[in-house]
Amino acid sequence: MNRKTLVLPAVVGLLAPALAACGGSDSGSDGDAIVVGTTDRFTASKEAPAPLDPAYAYDVGLWNILRQTSQTLMVQPRGDGEPVPEAAEQCGFTDTGNERYSCTLRDGLKFANGDPVTAQDVKYSIERALSIKAESQVYSLLSTVDTVETQGDREVIFHLNSADATFPYKLSTPVAGIVNPDDYEKDKLREGFELDGSGPYTMKAEVKDGALTKAVFTKNPHYKGSLTVNNDKVELVSFEDADTMGTALDKGDIDLMTRAMTPEQIQKLSKATGGDVDLVEVSGLEIRYLAFNTKATTVKDKAVRTAVAQLINRSELVSAVYGSQAEPLYSMVPAGITGHSNSFFNRYGDPDVAKAKAMLEDAGVTTPVKFTMHYTTDHYGAATKQEFEVLQKQLNDSGLFDVDIEGTPWEKFRPAELDGKYDVFGMGWFPDFPDADSFIAPFLDTNNTLNSPYANPRIINTLIPESRREADRLSAVDSLTTIQDITAEDVPMIPLWQGKQYVATRDDITGTAYVLNSSSSLQLWELGRGVSG
Repeated sequence: MNRKTLVLPAVVGLLAPALAACGGSDSGSDGDAIVVGTTDRFTASKEAPAPLDPAYAYDVGLWNILRQTSQTLMVQPRGDGEPVPEAAEQCGFTDTGNERYSCTLRDGLKFANGDPVTAQDVKYSIERALSIKAESQVYSLLSTVDTVETQGDREVIFHLNSADATFPYKLSTPVAGIVNPDDYEKDKLREGFELDGSGPYTMKAEVKDGALTKAVFTKNPHYKGSLTVNNDKVELVSFEDADTMGTALDKGDIDLMTRAMTPEQIQKLSKATGGDVDLVEVSGLEIRYLAFNTKATTVKDKAVRTAVAQLINRSELVSAVYGSQAEPLYSMVPAGITGHSNSFFNRYGDPDVAKAKAMLEDAGVTTPVKFTMHYTTDHYGAATKQEFEVLQKQLNDSGLFDVDIEGTPWEKFRPAELDGKYDVFGMGWFPDFPDADSFIAPFLDTNNTLNSPYANPRIINTLIPESRREADRLSAVDSLTTIQDITAEDVPMIPLWQGKQYVATRDDITGTAYVLNSSSSLQLWELGRGVSG
C-alpha cells in the first residue's frame, strides 16, 4: 500500500464532525499488544514525586496515561463535541443558573480490583483534589465547586459557588478521575507510578532510573462505561527522541507513533510512496506561547513586553521551523474555537522595529534590553530549539534587545518555571477541553497553571464569571473577546502559533482516526488490529 496522508476535518467551535475511522472495526484485537510510541517523558523526582496522581498531574502526556485507567463522570465523545456521560448514567444542571449539577452513576460500577464505585467515592475524589492543592494548580479546574453532596450510592450533586456552563467539560478531565479511598490517601499524593481506577484499562509500569519507560495497558474486565474497547492490550513506549521512535516504527517494533514527531519526519512521510506506514493528520488545538514573569526586573515594565510583541514575526517563525504544519496565532484562543479573536494582530499589526523602539523610548527604557529566554529541550519536540533561535534572532536583529536562550529538560524546567526562576520562557498548551475557557482561565484566573504573578481584577472577577454563565457559547463572545484584548494590551504572554496533529501508523492498525482528539487526548481504546493493505 502507498504511504498516504489522511486529513481529518478541523474542529469548528464545539461542533463534532462525523468522522469515519481509518479501517475501523468493532471487533477486539487478536490478543497481540498494539505498541504505541511517544517522546513524552514520565519521571518521578524529588520535585515531582507523584506524577500520576489525578490530584497532581497537569500535563498532556501524564493525562494520556490517566485517561486510560482513571474513569471520569463525563468524557469527550468521538470526534469532539460536548461531553457525554461515562461513569455516569446521566448528568445535567438542575437549575436555571448553571450552579447545581447532578450526576447519577451507572449501576454496578466497579474499580479494577472489584470494589464497587459509589457516589461517596466521587465526592472523596473531588474533595481530595481540592484539599491537596497540588503545586501543578490542576485543582483550579474545580475552583467553582463549593460543596459536593451525595444521595444514596449513585447520585452526586455539585453545588457551585458561581455559574459555570463549562463544568461538564471539567468533569471529563483527569483531575475529576474517580479514585479508590483504599489506594489514595485523603491528604497525601500517591508517589511513584502506581495507578488504579475504574477506566477501560489497568496499567503496569516498567520503570528505569526513576523514569517510566513503558506503560502496559490491559483491558479491565470490570470496566463499565460508554467506551468500546477494541483491543485487549496496548503498550505505550517512551522514546528519548523522535528519530529513535521513527526507526522503531520502520523496523516494526512499534505499530504507531504519536507526539512528537519532527517536522522533517512529517514532511517525509507526507511525500513518500510505497511501504506500509500511513501518516494521519488529525484536527488539533495545540498552541505555543511566550510567557513573562511580570514581577521580574527585566520585563516588569509593560513597554518591554509590548515591544517584544511588536517585533515577533510569526509568519517567518512558522515558515522557518514548521512549514505547513502550523499557523501563526494572534490570540491565546486558537482559530476554530468559538470566541477566537486576533487581538494581538489588531493591536500590533505587522512586525515594526520603529514602533517597538518608540514604545521603549516613551517608557524611558534603556536599550538594548537584556534577558534570557528559556525553553524545554525534551517536551514539545526537537524543533523547539530552532524555534527559539529564530525568536532570538528576530529580537536581537532589531538592535533593541540582547537576548540569550537556554534549554532545560522538562523535569527541571517545569519546577523552575513554577518557582518563578525564569523571567521569559516558552510553553505549549493542549487544552483541557475544546472551549475558549480552557485557553483563558488556566493562564489568567487565580491559581493559574503558570503560577504567574499577573492578575487582572476585571478578568478574574467579572469577565471570566460572565463568560461561564453562558451555556450558549456564542453569547459569551463579547466577554471572551474583551479578555483577549486586555491580554494583548498587558502582554503577560504572547501567542505564537497553533499546530496540527499527526499520527504515523502501520497500515494494519485500525481506529487511528479517533486515537487523538483535538485536545491531544490519547484514546487507545479506539485502536484495533486489522488486515494490512
